[in-house]
Amino acid sequence: MKKNYTIKDIAELAGVSKGTVDRVIHKRGKVSSKALEQVNKVLDQIEYKPNPIAKSLKNNKVYNIAILLPDADNDPYWLPCYDAIKQVENEFSHFGIKIKKGIFNPQSTESFTKSAEIILAEKPDAILMVPLFYKEAKDFAKNCVDANIKMATFNNYIKDQKIDLQIGQDLFQSGRVAAKLFNMLLGTKASLAILHIDEAFQNASHMQEKELGFKTYYLQKELDYDISVYNLKKEAKIPFKKTIDHFLKSITPVDGLFVTTSKAYLLANCMTESFSKPLIIGYDLVAENIDHLAHDKIAFLIHQDPKKQVYLSLTKLIEYFLFGKPLQESLSLPIDIINSENYPQYLK
Repeated sequence: MKKNYTIKDIAELAGVSKGTVDRVIHKRGKVSSKALEQVNKVLDQIEYKPNPIAKSLKNNKVYNIAILLPDADNDPYWLPCYDAIKQVENEFSHFGIKIKKGIFNPQSTESFTKSAEIILAEKPDAILMVPLFYKEAKDFAKNCVDANIKMATFNNYIKDQKIDLQIGQDLFQSGRVAAKLFNMLLGTKASLAILHIDEAFQNASHMQEKELGFKTYYLQKELDYDISVYNLKKEAKIPFKKTIDHFLKSITPVDGLFVTTSKAYLLANCMTESFSKPLIIGYDLVAENIDHLAHDKIAFLIHQDPKKQVYLSLTKLIEYFLFGKPLQESLSLPIDIINSENYPQYLK
């Protein structure tokens, strides 16, 4: 038997019109139960599989996807996200996919809200965002759902709100991983400090989850660890290095510093012979972190891979529109531990 069947071939085998076959395959219009049975019987016999790409091209539909993300000029952590967008555009531009970026200042809730309002007003088919400001992001997600716009997030999760797709690491578990590393290096008794640097902690669920996971590890293990928590915020007209220097000089010496953001390098920059040089564990392969990691001034980095998160998020949205693949409500990515020996593999 032939491998490639046309609608005409199927119609002849089923003894119906081409129009009837078209309506059955594409599930549109009315078809008698007898004709439906005849066509489906033939489709089963020939093991018919529709060509989703051809269908998409025939429909000539353009899908608009907006992505709301921070300005990488304010924080280099987000720079790989832009590379991921370019990669997706190159791969899917011929399939009627258009991606528009909405950029906001990661230090400003007002900037986020303004960019979100502009994107929502354009009514795209889907929106991907990083919920950096939890309250504002949750409100925005609800508005998107109410407007029947597919909603996806990456980097961290939004709870108690319908989201079609959420991709990222289990941040609670990543906090536990960091705690385990300190435990392995420092033994059963030590003093540690958790540092949230340059973000509004009360509205940053990603930092809260990491801190909670970190503390929970020691509580469950019943280890004798003294843990302090500090929020360091950049102040106007005061160099951030001065703020870090003052912090390091003012606290009781600790054995380890856990930085919940990509800014562990700010601490490493200030480590001199006058300090006790505690172990530093932080997040993300930004250039300055890598330099300190290579010279063992930072012990470990947890790699969150924002490029992969954006690439997967966009491709899964696109596959939903083009091929009808169902969206996975939550996808948790591996927690990669990076040190001075294996970091080059992650820079390729």
